[in-house]
Amino acid sequence: MSALERFLAQPIGQLRERLFTRGRPVPAGLLEALEQAGRRAARELARAIRGRREKNRSEGQRLRNLLRFEVELWEAGHLHVAGVDEAGMAPLAGPVVAAAVILPHSYKLRGIDDSKVLDAETRERMAAELKRDAVAWAVGVAEVEEIDRLNIYHAGLLALRRALLGLPTTPSFVLVDARRIPKCPVPQRGIIHGDALSLTIAAASIIAKTTRDAHMAELDARFPGYGFAAHKGYPTPQHEVALRALGACPVHRRSFAPVRQALGLEPIQEMLFEPPPVPPEPPGP
Repeated sequence: MSALERFLAQPIGQLRERLFTRGRPVPAGLLEALEQAGRRAARELARAIRGRREKNRSEGQRLRNLLRFEVELWEAGHLHVAGVDEAGMAPLAGPVVAAAVILPHSYKLRGIDDSKVLDAETRERMAAELKRDAVAWAVGVAEVEEIDRLNIYHAGLLALRRALLGLPTTPSFVLVDARRIPKCPVPQRGIIHGDALSLTIAAASIIAKTTRDAHMAELDARFPGYGFAAHKGYPTPQHEVALRALGACPVHRRSFAPVRQALGLEPIQEMLFEPPPVPPEPPGP
């Protein structure tokens, strides 16, 4: 009996477990033999194998597309390209946290995307993988006092700059999500929706988000009753109810209208969430 015949003699459930659960490669000729088999279960397994192959091809193309900015820079001679992004601009409480990441050339992580479209478990898993695989990574923080003093937009820029300067390896070019970092020591490019268009910026968004979420869980233990572990400081109905009932705690942003209202303070007229327009992107690296 040939090797292929031995595979075909196995129960379909056993084959499915081997090929999908255990991730073993599909032997040559098995797919075609399953498609020609008389058993319905065999043909269904063949369709599942073809579907997985098509999904893998699509994911491969998506990841190649996510690296188009990085590939352009690598080919131009930039050895280390950093992606930078921040998390926590809109919450009523807690700091802004930014991350900077340098990834190996042509690095691909299946399923990576803007952190906002990933569930918490996936973000945590990917953050661990990215930290393990990265050439270098760092986080930068702008505290609540700095947010209230500078305004949220400029505090976000401060966190981005701190993350970039915290990298143990100096990049030769920086990709930033829709911003330009003031006094950036190396060339940079702001990409609108960069966390969805650049794999390196997406990696930074994941590390920034998971770092901030973990910090908000710690603040939940220090300041119980507000639900920081659940809503991470964002202005959810639960948070606003707690804010009205308990008042503001030390990590609430006094420059934000709902917090000022809870404290009986006059609103600030300045539009804190209105950033200046993104400068035009340079034509090349």
